Amino acid sequence: MYDKDKDSFTLMIRDLVTGTLCDKPRADRVSNISWAMDGKALVYIVTNEDRRPYRLFCSIIGSNKDDILMLEEPDENIYLNIRHTKDFRFITLNVFSDTHSKVYLIRASDPLSRMTLVWEGESQVHCIVEHHHGHLYLFTDAAREGVCVNSHYLMQCDVESPGPKSWKNVFLEEPGIILEDVDFCNTHMVLILRQGRKLRLCSVNLPLPENIQVPAHLSDFHPLDLPLPDHVCQILSGPNYDYYSSTMRFTISSPVMPDAVVDYNLLNGKWQIVQQQNMLHERTKVLYGNAFASSAGKLSSDGADLSSEDLGDCDWNELSEYYACEYYDVPSKDGVLVPLTLVYSRKHKQEGNPGLLHGHGAYGEILDKRWRSELKSLLDRGWVIAYADVRGGGGYGKEWHWDGARTKKMNSIYDFVSCGEFLLEKGIIQENKLAGWGYSAGGLLVASAINTRPDLFRAAVLKVPFLDVCNTLLHPILPLTAIDYEEFGFPVDHEEFLSIKKYSPYDNIQKDVPYPAVFVTSSFNTRFGVWEAAKWVAKVRELTQYDPERPVILNLTTDVVEESKYLETKELATETAFLIKMVNNT
Repeated sequence: MYDKDKDSFTLMIRDLVTGTLCDKPRADRVSNISWAMDGKALVYIVTNEDRRPYRLFCSIIGSNKDDILMLEEPDENIYLNIRHTKDFRFITLNVFSDTHSKVYLIRASDPLSRMTLVWEGESQVHCIVEHHHGHLYLFTDAAREGVCVNSHYLMQCDVESPGPKSWKNVFLEEPGIILEDVDFCNTHMVLILRQGRKLRLCSVNLPLPENIQVPAHLSDFHPLDLPLPDHVCQILSGPNYDYYSSTMRFTISSPVMPDAVVDYNLLNGKWQIVQQQNMLHERTKVLYGNAFASSAGKLSSDGADLSSEDLGDCDWNELSEYYACEYYDVPSKDGVLVPLTLVYSRKHKQEGNPGLLHGHGAYGEILDKRWRSELKSLLDRGWVIAYADVRGGGGYGKEWHWDGARTKKMNSIYDFVSCGEFLLEKGIIQENKLAGWGYSAGGLLVASAINTRPDLFRAAVLKVPFLDVCNTLLHPILPLTAIDYEEFGFPVDHEEFLSIKKYSPYDNIQKDVPYPAVFVTSSFNTRFGVWEAAKWVAKVRELTQYDPERPVILNLTTDVVEESKYLETKELATETAFLIKMVNNT
């Protein structure tokens, strides 16, 4: 049960037969749980008052005895996390600190037996352990023999003789190919691979053939490539709870296709869309929102009848017939090529269109380039929607992330500015009609880009932005984590302090210079303090050259917008109206 005031969870168990709540366990501040002993026991972790997961308990369901404390970590720098393997045979305990990471294996059939250390390495690494028919698989981005790696890889060892030195690589490293994710079921493993901008989804039969010595090339295992539409920008594995099912679910995303939830039959490679928003009028090839939609009825755009069979080539519900997707590599200030993705309406595209440039560039997170229905309003008005995959973001390996973090954060900003300059120089977007858009840490990116080149942008939208970086890192009123400091820098270090000071949006507002129109949204219920947005807006209004045609607007809410579809829609409509008024009216 979630307590909104305390922002924590209380653990209780309901008997589904009687509908009553069990007397035990009852635990506050629970961070995660895992079933054991075929559902007769529950293993869980609780946090201390500082929200650090530090205690591991085991509760026997229906027992009157107190829950058993399996482990307690008094060290303030150590964090605990548990998860069960998909076959429920084991529970893995991850122990993280600022100096190391360890993974222990707990037998689910006897959770109180001795834990086995199966892996250990440096701090701040990602480690997921799975079990399949006597073999453990480790998916990690840890350093290999002390040498940092640029992406995740997969390792294997025997469950009867596990240990930090027992692991062997499954696949030989192949240049240019990044393993993004892996999922398991009883008969297959499914790999999500990235090669440049192209994503690939393929399945490999399990268990692996005994006649193939690992590590081996992926092709040696005869992978089956699963069908994908064009321009896929993201593939997310579904929950896939049923380990013994040969059908696995994934969400497929594209800039020119609404998200498709797809079930793949791994035995024959066939697929079925379970859920996808339909942007076309039923049994027609006419877009919703099209001016001709009302007269289209059940006819195609050329007046012919369309049976459901005629739409076989639209199984993915792609919109590439209406919206084009193009890719460019833009040289940044230091010559590094930055991936830039463009989406525009084939019907309304012309020379000198207005445009909206998206960016994020932090935490190694992949920029959200998925189709979003609210952008259709801009696309159908002739806008070009652009996505700049600047350094600091994800999708191109760990080096790409770290080249835009801490003392190298300015690289993210130079990348974003270079992409904006490219759009104007090539005539893709008309001069004085470029807008920027950034959310959270992406708000930092766009605001810093405005400080660097205020003449480049006509307007910008900053959603719950991180703007007062220097003060927030020096005086952490908000609950910052080690990851935040790893990303933006430690201001107690003189060199890093100077670096933060150089890019912090609040500290670099230019005086007596015309700024673009800016719409800043924030909330009293957001992670980044509402005062950050308020301070930045006040200082921009005070220092920059006043222009009534370029207002700097602060929009504050007391509601959690993400909890209400109505409020989300209202906010998006306001942002879109702002962009149209500020850019189209120039």
